[in-house]
Amino acid sequence: MDNSFFEISPEILALGEKAMEMVKPYFKEIDEITEYNQLKMLKAFQNAKVSESCFTASTGYGYGDRGREVLDRIFAEVLDTEDALVRHHFASGTHTLTVALFGVLRPGDTMVSVTGLPYDTLQGVIGIGGESSGSLKEFGINYEQLDLLEDGRVDFEGMKRVIKPDTKMVYIQRSRGYSLRPTLTAKEIGAISELAHRLAPDCIVMLDNCYGEFVEKTAPGGLVDLMAGSLIKNPGGGIAPTGGYIAGKKELVEACSYRLTTPGTGKEIGCTLGQNRELFMGAFNAPHVTGEAVKTAVFASALFELMGYEVTPRYYETRGDIIQAILLGNEEKLIAFCRGIQAASPVDSFVTPEPWDMPGYDSKVIMAAGAFTLGASIELSADAPLREPYAVWMQGGLNFHTGKTAVLLAAGGVPPLS
Repeated sequence: MDNSFFEISPEILALGEKAMEMVKPYFKEIDEITEYNQLKMLKAFQNAKVSESCFTASTGYGYGDRGREVLDRIFAEVLDTEDALVRHHFASGTHTLTVALFGVLRPGDTMVSVTGLPYDTLQGVIGIGGESSGSLKEFGINYEQLDLLEDGRVDFEGMKRVIKPDTKMVYIQRSRGYSLRPTLTAKEIGAISELAHRLAPDCIVMLDNCYGEFVEKTAPGGLVDLMAGSLIKNPGGGIAPTGGYIAGKKELVEACSYRLTTPGTGKEIGCTLGQNRELFMGAFNAPHVTGEAVKTAVFASALFELMGYEVTPRYYETRGDIIQAILLGNEEKLIAFCRGIQAASPVDSFVTPEPWDMPGYDSKVIMAAGAFTLGASIELSADAPLREPYAVWMQGGLNFHTGKTAVLLAAGGVPPLS
């Protein structure tokens, strides 16, 4: 590595070189997955006949916006679904999931989460742990939860107890959130969906697919009925400035579009205001950028394992998302790690992250993210609540070269255990 630009100790550089040797065979596999998904994306663009006219801005009602319609077809093809709803109108991943939930659930329906407690931000949407104005609970939608097994896996036997023939939705959260449980792979998602449909043939299996797009060759769209994600994570390729997608069976996506706009108009309205070009460019770059983020995570896993720290997943394990968790052991190391990541950022590298009382959390949280798009998790970031087990969650990396440097700088502030 060229060490002329950043001050990294010879000891950390030597460990970095050793980590690179460890991950070589796994990088080859990542490259194969990336190439497959990138060519799949290219073919989807060609099949949809993308042209300059797709990038034209629409205003007002947005009737007949060809770019909007073509982008929906591209996402449906690469995600292996019947239809998709891709819009810059979605303010966040949580907003996208909310539209999907309210789009298909009705008063009296029961939603069962089989992956334990959902993300903090979704708990208010559901109405867990208190009253939230406008929550699913307030609209008479029932919620049940199946906790994960001690090893963090889905409780398949428990599914047989909680899923009834009239259960309307079986909800799956692919990624781990602020937990150390394993992220779900496409194979595991397929097994959950198969059992859910056997227990409740008419149920909707819905997947929160955030952080999981293009990490594997298999897209989970062909395994579930409905799924959603954020465009400032994997599928936006670090270019989309905002937005989200809902994809799945055609009638379910249509129902969701009625929630986003109005019943009867659905996907037919919604101007794009010149956002199409960035959404198309982001989607086209997404498989490659996701591969770079996965490489960054695998390298971090190998390096910190060499330093004596517990990591999850380990560098050689199959991955279902771009997130890497590292158990650092105390508050000081968490802060040092995040400051190292911030120091390697292209934006706000001069800023020093400090722990703060973040709304919705029972402990202080520290975050590092020098990103071109605020909150873009596909750009390299790291965050951690200052509480046991003192783990940091790192994700993203627009390219491996700078991602690797950031990991080395972060390691420089954390003394090795071995």
